[in-house]
Amino acid sequence: MNTMHKGSCHCGAVKYEANVDAESATRCNCSICTKLGPIGATTKPEGFHLLAGKERLRSYAMSKAGERYYCERCGVFVYGAFDIPEMGGPTVSVNLNTLDDIDPGLLSVRYWDGRHDNWMAGPREEPWPIG
Repeated sequence: MNTMHKGSCHCGAVKYEANVDAESATRCNCSICTKLGPIGATTKPEGFHLLAGKERLRSYAMSKAGERYYCERCGVFVYGAFDIPEMGGPTVSVNLNTLDDIDPGLLSVRYWDGRHDNWMAGPREEPWPIG
């Protein structure tokens, strides 16, 4: 069930609210997600509202599909904006590790095979093989 959550980067410069279902937490094994380690949940762009810190955000465009946004001060990856047709078009993926009202260690996480751009496979309950 989608619920409005508030989140922020580590230093508090970037603040947002997002209408996400934290129970649908996922991780991806693509090259950048493997290095960053985010736990994500998606919402449509209208379900995400940046409340503070726009001037502190920097982005990294890893592909034509989207960009990841992080705080320039503390370096925490906060969210990504993507347009992947196989995943329903324009979405915002919130890094659940940055939510202020949820302990991400208590979430049940499902895994996407982004390493192989295998979005049609859908999330699995256990991690995909490393290779």
